[in-house]
Amino acid sequence: MRLTVVGGGSTYTPELVDGIGERSGIDEIVLVDPDEQRLAVVGGFCRRLLAHAGSPAKLTTTADLERGADGASAVLLQLRVGGQAARYRDETFPLQHGCVGQETTGAGGLAKALRTVPVVLDIAERVREVAPEAWIVNFTNPVGIVTRALQLEGHSAVGLCNVAITFQRWLARLLDVDQESVRLQHVGLNHLTWVRGVRVEGQDVLPRLIEQRADELAKHVELPAALLRRLGAVPSYYLKYFYTHDEVVARQRSSPPRASVVSDVERNLLKRYSDPSLTAKPDELMLRGGAHYSEAAVRLVSALTSGGGVEEHVVNVRNDGTFAFLPDDAVIETNAEVGAGGARPGAVRPVEPALAGLISHVTAYEHLALEAATRGGRDRVAAALLAHPLIGRHHLAEDLADELVRLNAVHLPWAG
Repeated sequence: MRLTVVGGGSTYTPELVDGIGERSGIDEIVLVDPDEQRLAVVGGFCRRLLAHAGSPAKLTTTADLERGADGASAVLLQLRVGGQAARYRDETFPLQHGCVGQETTGAGGLAKALRTVPVVLDIAERVREVAPEAWIVNFTNPVGIVTRALQLEGHSAVGLCNVAITFQRWLARLLDVDQESVRLQHVGLNHLTWVRGVRVEGQDVLPRLIEQRADELAKHVELPAALLRRLGAVPSYYLKYFYTHDEVVARQRSSPPRASVVSDVERNLLKRYSDPSLTAKPDELMLRGGAHYSEAAVRLVSALTSGGGVEEHVVNVRNDGTFAFLPDDAVIETNAEVGAGGARPGAVRPVEPALAGLISHVTAYEHLALEAATRGGRDRVAAALLAHPLIGRHHLAEDLADELVRLNAVHLPWAG
């Protein structure tokens, strides 16, 4: 099987390749990236990783997308349009208006969607010409919006996030049980999910966990224990931007943006990767973020392409009636049955109003965001911002729209 990674020059790619090296079935990995200098450094280190692991997989690098994707069984998307410089702007300009500065939600998340969706759709069309049967596994944020864009254009696409697997692994350690024995029940959207069940050997232990260990759970997701008790569920840590918005803004104003931290980490990693004696992942890679993504990605690709049985994965998938209060073509994040035929949401009990209301609100924003990303126009940007629950005020949405377009005009052909 040939696996292509678009955005292969990412400093995170060695984590992915290391995970691939531990599994059989992948004959060739192709890293595609327009930055050939960076690609040479990352690709060279990845080859040493595979050789050190004794993996038979061949690794090649190229700046040519069509060449890299030709004949691929699966294509992983992990790109960042505008790099860390654009991320820095996403995380800072909303703060000047009293709004959370974050790269996947709020005004910053919309900016990223506007830059990213057209690029991803172009990549997908070009991939379809040379690998029409390939599955596209999208890890590019904002995952829900980007995945829906791909699906609406008829691409075989599934979105993937590492939040679910990271929390599952953490809970296994907390419970002191084998990680494979823990099954979580997720509902929501990408970066807007709640765990409503934690099954260990068939028994749901979440009520007991919330009753006895709410403080530990709350600390992990950076939210108040009282909130977990009220909901009877554990929100993902991304929900702190909604449930404790003002406190987060106050902290962000007194701390360096995450983009600055990651930029420093990336410089150090590239320096380490350039060392020809390095044959194992450096400890600094843990600072990059994306824990367990490699494991989740390799398992998902295997389920989609192996032709074996159906497996359960938490992915971003077409709603198709799973949440009755959303359109069928909405993209949700939940437990899904994944096999060679694709991913289909599993059965979900009715979603509580406290969760369904926020899911509906953010879905409406995401659909308007996608319309702005595909059709362009400053007024569509303002409409999406007005619909976002973290903004939702007319003058604020108008001001943010003007600044967002100004800061991202180089990536928005319609803004010229």
